[in-house]
Amino acid sequence: MSDPPRRYRIHDVERTAPRPEPGLYLVATPIGNLGDITLRALEIIAGADRLACEDTRVTAKLLARFGIRRRMFAYHEHNAEDAGAALLADLEAGLSVAVVSDAGTPLVSDPGYRLVREAIERNIAIIPIPGASAALAALLASGLPSDAFFFAGFPPQKEQARAARLQELARVPGTLVFFEAPHRIADSLAAMAEVFGARQAAVCRELTKTFETIYRGSLAELAAAFATMERVRGEIVVCVAPPDAEVAATSEDADAILVGLLAEMKPTRAAQEAARLTGRPRRELYQRAITLKDGQ
Repeated sequence: MSDPPRRYRIHDVERTAPRPEPGLYLVATPIGNLGDITLRALEIIAGADRLACEDTRVTAKLLARFGIRRRMFAYHEHNAEDAGAALLADLEAGLSVAVVSDAGTPLVSDPGYRLVREAIERNIAIIPIPGASAALAALLASGLPSDAFFFAGFPPQKEQARAARLQELARVPGTLVFFEAPHRIADSLAAMAEVFGARQAAVCRELTKTFETIYRGSLAELAAAFATMERVRGEIVVCVAPPDAEVAATSEDADAILVGLLAEMKPTRAAQEAARLTGRPRRELYQRAITLKDGQ
């Protein structure tokens, strides 16, 4: 006996979801506003043989909104090995498997890429179902260049590791896009201001949700603003402008500026002023100022 047809509902109109062809479907879901779900995503979520979710409680809200009744399977970083093996077995048996994260596009900052790599090695079809993406939504709203960008995920939590990672990214010729937790955003912005210098940035909070807020300004201005906030809540994306190749000074230019500044001020202040004048990272200039000071 065949399974009964699965259904979903849009504006109180019930529809039948066809069973997808066998394969691994990576389905983007809304990052806040449930109205951002696509028709194709609903068909796949409702009709696939298996639905794997990062958190079944979160996905259950989406299913309820569109009248979808079906079993869900948990697939997340803590059970990826066992759950992944079970999903691969289903895929090799010729079933269709849909994977969704809590919000946005699967595989972005979650373990799904491992499942995809193993599925590719087994010649299983991979079908992306595009849709909402917090990184792209923030980039669009930031007002920063979007012709080239680099998604850097979450910065490291520890201060030294974060500074080292930001230094690696300082010369990327494109807008940088980060995710960050609300309780770390003030410290991260301060670290970015120190490493990246006087770049423009945007902090996008709670995108597509009721309290969506976008803050724009220099990294130093944003760091100062968030340092005064008692409590920050919500999902956060930070976009940082690329380095200005036309304005950025050479190392020789920066040294000449630092020598002049060091004659009148301490290395910390000299590095801060040199960063403003040259567009080069303040941390880099501070280290150079110390070297120049010691050599005098």
